[in-house]
Amino acid sequence: MADQTSPARTPQELNEAITGGIGDSPLRPDGTLKVRGEYAYSSDLWAEDMLWGATLRSPHPYARITSIDISPALKHPGVYAVLTHQDIPGENIYGLKVSDTPVLAEDVVRYQGEPVALVAADHPETARRALAKIVVDYEVLEPITDPERAAHDDTLPKLHPGGNVVRYQPIIKGDPEAGADVVVSDVYTLGMQDQAFLGPESGLAVPAEDGGVDLFIATQWLHVDQKQTARALGLPVEKVRFTMSGVGGAFGGREDLSMQIHACLLALHTGKPVKMVYNRFESFFGHVHRHPAKMYYEHGATKDGKLVYVKAKMYFDGGAYASKTPVVVSNATSLGVGPYEVPNVQIEGWGLYTNNPPCGAMRGLGAVQPAFAYELQMDKLAKALGMDPVRLRQLNAVEEGSTMHTGQVLDYPAPVAELLARLKKLPMPPENRTVPVDVRDLPGGVSNITHGEGIVRGVGYSVIIKNVSYAEGVDDYSTARVRLEVIGGEPVAMVHTAAAEVGQGLITVQQQIARTELGVERVNIHPADTNVGDAGSSSASRQTYITGGAVRNACDAVREVIFDLVARRFGENPADLSLTGGKVVSGTTGFIADLVDVLGDDVIEETREYHHLQTYAMDPVTGQSPRVHVQHAFSAHRAVVDVDTELGLVKVVQLDCAQDVGKAINPDAVVGQIQGGSTQGLGLAVMEEIQVKDGKIRNPSFTDYLIPTILDTPPMTVDVIEKADPNAPYGVRGVGEPPTISATPAIVNAIRNATGLNLTHTPVKPEHICGVQP
Repeated sequence: MADQTSPARTPQELNEAITGGIGDSPLRPDGTLKVRGEYAYSSDLWAEDMLWGATLRSPHPYARITSIDISPALKHPGVYAVLTHQDIPGENIYGLKVSDTPVLAEDVVRYQGEPVALVAADHPETARRALAKIVVDYEVLEPITDPERAAHDDTLPKLHPGGNVVRYQPIIKGDPEAGADVVVSDVYTLGMQDQAFLGPESGLAVPAEDGGVDLFIATQWLHVDQKQTARALGLPVEKVRFTMSGVGGAFGGREDLSMQIHACLLALHTGKPVKMVYNRFESFFGHVHRHPAKMYYEHGATKDGKLVYVKAKMYFDGGAYASKTPVVVSNATSLGVGPYEVPNVQIEGWGLYTNNPPCGAMRGLGAVQPAFAYELQMDKLAKALGMDPVRLRQLNAVEEGSTMHTGQVLDYPAPVAELLARLKKLPMPPENRTVPVDVRDLPGGVSNITHGEGIVRGVGYSVIIKNVSYAEGVDDYSTARVRLEVIGGEPVAMVHTAAAEVGQGLITVQQQIARTELGVERVNIHPADTNVGDAGSSSASRQTYITGGAVRNACDAVREVIFDLVARRFGENPADLSLTGGKVVSGTTGFIADLVDVLGDDVIEETREYHHLQTYAMDPVTGQSPRVHVQHAFSAHRAVVDVDTELGLVKVVQLDCAQDVGKAINPDAVVGQIQGGSTQGLGLAVMEEIQVKDGKIRNPSFTDYLIPTILDTPPMTVDVIEKADPNAPYGVRGVGEPPTISATPAIVNAIRNATGLNLTHTPVKPEHICGVQP
């Protein structure tokens, strides 16, 4: 029976003692350390008697290897090992979606920077000098650099046995020959963007007594790294153990392997710990980038603005190896008309092999490129119709119950029109009318190169759709282990998952869920490693949804054990019980017992998975599918820009966002993600592009590859709405990627509005505005 001497209190009253649960914004445990520069990143790893690893990379985009002589490097003092493909004990091949990437090149190199040999030495400078002594003879070949030509020209060399097409996906809905009153069309191109994470690739491999290896690594997906590495090492997966180390940003660039296999190979070969750290120059060659794209779009509408048809052909440059190119094609085609109802659709998407740098995952995977095109098209259509561009978007917006062009019905809220309405109501920034003008507020003003001459202001809008989580039949799941025990006289929960904290705040989210579900204050997060089940990748805006669901399920299982104990001890109905404020409470009789008394010396530990709803592949001919994606997210931006038309310079004055997040688990973190994503989209709009010529990167440094700084980042008003998805844990909707997607076209539309120019490439460069070629 309940202790009748204790006053009955409601669960809400008891839960007041628990702070930092769902809906709160507790301090991130890693936040203060990162701000102070005290956080331990993977590049800070150290081990006794440690060696340093380094990679020899191809200087050519496409060449045949005729010979490799490593003997001069082996003779260099301080060198412990020099390895080539002949030293790989397992399979010399790996890949995320397609196994097509050599660990070390054998007979051919397919891109500039492809790994050819490895060195382990007693000092990083020794390793670098040894690399220079390796003699590789190449027969240089003519690189394939045009993805559109790679799609259609059968006379080109086949870079891989199956040809140069990684994936082709059409989508057909309705009548492909439908006519319209007003038609607009154009060709849109998007440059190669880099993830530009601030912490370069790094890790430490330590050989183990059982013949295996332990790798401490900054990555996005521990288990897929482990499996690929184990195959290359010729070891069972249980002998290849991965532990997450501090990650200095990712944005998709750590989904593919970098030095994981290389470091482990050197450690096992030398019998010593081996550390590898890329410098910034090598990092540009050591990870994938965002797919450049060329997109042909045509929109047809009635004279009153209703969309009749959309036609599109999209070419995505995947570079030398497949990586996530198949997923990019899937996302781009399935999201290719935007968040709009269109009765007739004809889309074709190609992902191609070329000898350009490999491209893979980056924030907004496969949705960024078409969104840039379809949102510029919507502004172009609005101008042709003489309509307000926001009104045109609202007129055609999808809503709950709408059918996508893939045949999928949206069975959750889709507040596209509402997002636009809320965005338009936000206050506009004042005009810069101060006298004298503060040059710091002008385009290029901090360099004092303008004093307000030739400056015009523009406003641009965009609204986008983005899939959340894995799609097309992939069994997307995560695993969580939750342990509850009494430590120091209070109940303490431990949450253990393999989910990668890459800066998005996942550690805090897991703590918040456990606090809410178990009603305890203290929640510790076990370091992420491969000693617990797979959590999938920290990508696709999926971790709060999927790993959050796994943590909730594991907490549910722990709670059931506690309620069973209480039912047996006190005769209470388990269905009537709850955990709040460190206490067990009955909805009928109130307080039952303190959780510490129920637990005693017992330790309750449960492991559970969470799987989202089944999805289905698109038909290879029609693109139709009952559910391509488990969820869609929606985001809208309004950009205000000042443009110096004489110098071709742009200043983003304000960048406001309205986004549906389903449920804000951590409201402050949600706003931070939207602000960060918006800034990354700003970079793509006006400055970020890897310059590639003849397959070679021309600007592999932060001196020449520019990213936004605080001086480039404008004020942002963020309007967060919460329309719960009934199919998702807590109703959450992915947050991290959508703002990156919608920021770019909003800014470019604003520049077009200011200048009247038909800009079709991003990033927009000065020569695009002022007409002066560099």
